[in-house]
Amino acid sequence: MSVSELKERHAAATETVNNLRDRVIQRRLQLLDTDVAKYTAAHGRSPVKFGATDLVCCRTLQGHTGKIHSLDWTRESNRVVSASQDGSLIVWNALTSQKTHTIKLPCAWVMTCAFSPNGQTVACGGLLDSVCSIFSLSSAADKDGTVPVSRMLSGHKGYVSCCRYVPNEDAHLITSSGDQTCVLWDVTTGLKTSVFGGEFQSGHTADVLSVSISESDPTRFISGSCDTTARLWDTRDASRAKQTFHGHKGDVNTVKFFQDGCRFGTGSEDGTCRLYDIRTGHQLQVYQPQGDGENVPVTSIAFSASGRLLFAGYASNNTCYVWDTLLGEVVLDLGELQDSHKNRISCLGMSADGSALCTGSWDSNLKIWAFGGHRRVI
Repeated sequence: MSVSELKERHAAATETVNNLRDRVIQRRLQLLDTDVAKYTAAHGRSPVKFGATDLVCCRTLQGHTGKIHSLDWTRESNRVVSASQDGSLIVWNALTSQKTHTIKLPCAWVMTCAFSPNGQTVACGGLLDSVCSIFSLSSAADKDGTVPVSRMLSGHKGYVSCCRYVPNEDAHLITSSGDQTCVLWDVTTGLKTSVFGGEFQSGHTADVLSVSISESDPTRFISGSCDTTARLWDTRDASRAKQTFHGHKGDVNTVKFFQDGCRFGTGSEDGTCRLYDIRTGHQLQVYQPQGDGENVPVTSIAFSASGRLLFAGYASNNTCYVWDTLLGEVVLDLGELQDSHKNRISCLGMSADGSALCTGSWDSNLKIWAFGGHRRVI
């Protein structure tokens, strides 16, 4: 069989697969006779209501001189690490607002940062060097204040867009990249354990922008990509994605597992957040702001401890909507509260105990929002 004939057969098979995939998607849409919001409203549930003191800004963390791109909490909910365009990582005491560590980076274009489960190391990755760098917080800084890199995870062929430690495993970390892959790393050796995507047909076909690892089952993680899909992977089998989730019309900028590990949320360039169920493969709800204006991209999302609230930052001024996940309604905009950010909210994260939300902004500040009044955790 000639090369041209093989190419023709491959093209025909690809077209058949794409047609079957489209038919499956359409069939799933036909089966979705309702969504979470309609079902909840039909049962008479009312939306969450916020009083003046139910969510307040209790800390402003000042110290960066450039746009903040990423943040992460320790599992003890007492420290935050932030990454900024000023070329530094800062570790903060979230209870006192004090800086405990300032790490100067060799590359200013840092895009992501993460705490290890034991809180003793931080990881970061960026746009120019395609490397994920590991820093030990116990290492002594030199006279210039520079903390030496304890490990460099090198192997991606594109920028490192996101890094997350595997829950309860300080020795393993997952990165996503502009090379269309995700990688599971052994931090102790600096070697790749598994590569997800790339040469595999079931992998992403464009830059991978975000990953989220299930707390309830750390062998599973979700990735979001510029190919408009989110995919479910199993770290024990990197040969193919276990599920592919469609629905978005733009880049999937951010993904986040629900607390139970059976559902996850996404935020996209198309201006919507969506909730998916892994067990059925169905889309449960679309969270889209009302209005006839242009869709504003979603930059970051986080769920409250119970999952009742979805916090979503948008690439518009200082907008951060708080969605009632059951009714699909906006119940609060952090941008309208006192002491809010003065520029775009680029990243946000909920503390492990669910008591506080941290937001990072292009105004170079971080803010910690705490539930008050009769609400300690939602």
